[in-house]
Amino acid sequence: MSTPFLVLALISVAVGVASSVAVTAYVSRHGIKVNYFLWRGMIFKYFNDYAAMTRKETGRAGAWYYTFIMAMILALVFVVVGIAVK
Repeated sequence: MSTPFLVLALISVAVGVASSVAVTAYVSRHGIKVNYFLWRGMIFKYFNDYAAMTRKETGRAGAWYYTFIMAMILALVFVVVGIAVK
């Protein structure tokens, strides 16, 4: 795999993890009990809760929701391009 694409993919994954932590903190502050032991398996439930809460408040899903989705799509694209370039 090409090194620049690997670096970009890792940065995208780091942004996705940061948005996951921000979403977890948000839903925890708003009264949803977060299970940190099963966090990796429950993170998509927390994203659904976050999107529902922010849609109720503002009419659209919050910024961290879209940040996570874009980061994961970009990570996938960078990995595929990095493998194809090699």
